Amino acid sequence: MKKKIKCPHCGTQTEYSEANEFRPFCSERCQLIDFGKWSEEEFRVPDRENSAPQYDVDHGNPGDFEGLNQNLLH
Repeated sequence: MKKKIKCPHCGTQTEYSEANEFRPFCSERCQLIDFGKWSEEEFRVPDRENSAPQYDVDHGNPGDFEGLNQNLLH
């Protein structure tokens, strides 16, 4: 039995196998529309800069920077 999934663009049930050259999309059209959205930056991978922990330089843990400070002094 071949696995069926919904096309990420249009929602049509499509076969997810090597027989479908456009998988996970149902057609070349849906695949190209998705690619266009990525290339126009309508879709983006989240920026890690905004999700990284913030450190307060004045009140941070000195141990976090000990090795860095020692390397700078030598």
